[in-house]
Amino acid sequence: MAYDLTNYLVIGVSSRALFELSEEEEIFQTQGLEAYSKYQIENENKVLKPGIAFSLIKSILHLNEIVEGKRKTEVIIMSRNNADTSLRIFNSIEHYGLDITRTALTSGRSLAQYLKAFDVDLFLSAEEKDVQGAIDAGVAAGLVYKTDTSYENNSTSEIRIAFDGDAVLFSEESEEIYQTQGLPAFLEHEKRNAERPLSDGPFAKLLRTISFLQKQFGPDNNPIRTALVTARNSPAHKRVILTLRGWGIRIDEAFFLGGAPKEGVLKAFGAHIFFDDQDVHLNSSSRVVPSAKVPIRTKG
Repeated sequence: MAYDLTNYLVIGVSSRALFELSEEEEIFQTQGLEAYSKYQIENENKVLKPGIAFSLIKSILHLNEIVEGKRKTEVIIMSRNNADTSLRIFNSIEHYGLDITRTALTSGRSLAQYLKAFDVDLFLSAEEKDVQGAIDAGVAAGLVYKTDTSYENNSTSEIRIAFDGDAVLFSEESEEIYQTQGLPAFLEHEKRNAERPLSDGPFAKLLRTISFLQKQFGPDNNPIRTALVTARNSPAHKRVILTLRGWGIRIDEAFFLGGAPKEGVLKAFGAHIFFDDQDVHLNSSSRVVPSAKVPIRTKG
């Protein structure tokens, strides 16, 4: 019987999101493919350091150990490497004991077209074009936000995922009103439309999948915890609450910050990853928790 990936939470992650490959990327950009390939082959027994998405992936895989014999998640390495230069990645996966057995290696070609073939629910990458292609194809995707920060969240007992609201969980419709017409117009629009559900954003389907997975574990000691961390405040909060209620989703923690900094809340929440669409928030959040940028969907 074929292995049906639709039964699992499937995360596609690039090698540069899972591991620290800044030095190798610099070689590729400055010296070319041949020098990069030579370096990777010569160092294929040298273990790579964890990257931005490592703690999240480790925790996601831990879900499969909670109920013996009942897998809940699958992680797939999706890389622009070719097979010959990828042994270092596989050796590092083995070193850390990560239960990852599936890969897609495209030798420099775009990965976006393969995401639905693997039923990917979330794609994490350091390649902007692949992330944009994923979002445009209707797959939740985040561009890992690179910093020099060394994160200390090694917990696998509880996965903590934080989301911005507009242009992430919800469509960019309201965000565009704020950007083009200002805060008073935005607040008036949201107050007037409080009873009208917000449209799905690029991460709405993922949140539904996570919510479904949470319900399988039950309310006590649930291993997955979610948070909404948004710049919205009263009276713009009501539409969000009613939208989530209409979706049948219980978000575990919600923070309506009214433009106050997000990094303090995210650090206290202990997010394994935070998804936002704006650099102004990500520049600060990435200093305290792993963060990923969600690009706006290309219209057309």
